[in-house]
Amino acid sequence: MNLPSSIQGRGAQSGAVPRRFGLAAREADGEWLDSREAVDGPAGKLRTSVTEEFPKTIVTFNRSPDIPFDRSLNAYRGCEHGCVYCYARPTHAYHDLSPGLDFETKLFAKPDAARLLRETFARRGYGAAPLAMGTNTDPYQPIEARWRITRQVLEVCLEARHPVTITTKSDRVLRDLDLLAELAALKLVAVSISVTSLDPALSGKLEPRAASPAKRLGALGALVEAGVPAHVSVAPVIPAITDQFMEAILERAGALGVRSASWIMLRLPHEVAPLFREWLDTHYPDRAAKVMHIVQDVRGGKDNEARFFERMKPLGVWADLIRKRFRLACQRAGIDQPKFELDCSGFRAPSIDGQLSLL
Repeated sequence: MNLPSSIQGRGAQSGAVPRRFGLAAREADGEWLDSREAVDGPAGKLRTSVTEEFPKTIVTFNRSPDIPFDRSLNAYRGCEHGCVYCYARPTHAYHDLSPGLDFETKLFAKPDAARLLRETFARRGYGAAPLAMGTNTDPYQPIEARWRITRQVLEVCLEARHPVTITTKSDRVLRDLDLLAELAALKLVAVSISVTSLDPALSGKLEPRAASPAKRLGALGALVEAGVPAHVSVAPVIPAITDQFMEAILERAGALGVRSASWIMLRLPHEVAPLFREWLDTHYPDRAAKVMHIVQDVRGGKDNEARFFERMKPLGVWADLIRKRFRLACQRAGIDQPKFELDCSGFRAPSIDGQLSLL
């Protein structure tokens, strides 16, 4: 069997359907494949499509013991950044779509997000707590330039004095620097930018449509300069692929004035595991076995650990080594603030028509 060839500009190397839901799988086979390009011409370039989605609610509440927030908002479903390791890929399976190429080409936008958020804030008895954005798909992926849903959501948060956190891989976050600066002045926002490597060639394979490492670091510096609490996330750490960049990323971030950092070990839930294995076979066949051996070593011999209290805590020698490296690198870089405290006390529930309540 031949190794898969690289699909330029995309992270996933196939559009295989998930087997969890018993969907019919199709596989092309036969000698005609050898002549397909000569007969039909080159395959057409994959295009990104966006479908409007109109959910009844927009805020998702959770009681997970493994994450530091209890509510989140995702303005989009699917993500054009195409990060092959993205743990959110399996959510596309609920639409009978592939967590592979469909996840990064067949996107959904929620244009009513700001209105639904206003309705949530206006409910009797609603209590403010930090609203997490970017937990499932990136709020500043390329289609945000047209749809501007993330900006509309931030405007509602500012109006209601509601705290919000943002996680992104894009310097497009700077387009909303005016809003972010206002929110920051009221202690209502913190922004985390994920930097996986410092090698643009590697990033182009791993997260093909995300901002380059240099642009992400530049965005961190601009946020700090504007007084917006900025956090650098070295995530995910992929052993034998990206872990070599950890110290340099933290050093660069520290020099920019970033004082908060974290790291997350690679996670491979459901269909992400075979997609990542396929990516390794395509781009790094020489070390694919080594990478997966370490991944399984920190996950108790499995590709992924899904149990509560365990899924975010890699175990073993490799995990301990990365923890020590991270801690020492933070000390050298002057990064000493574990988290940002946001102010929930100023929340004021808006009315549905957009006018603030007098109560």
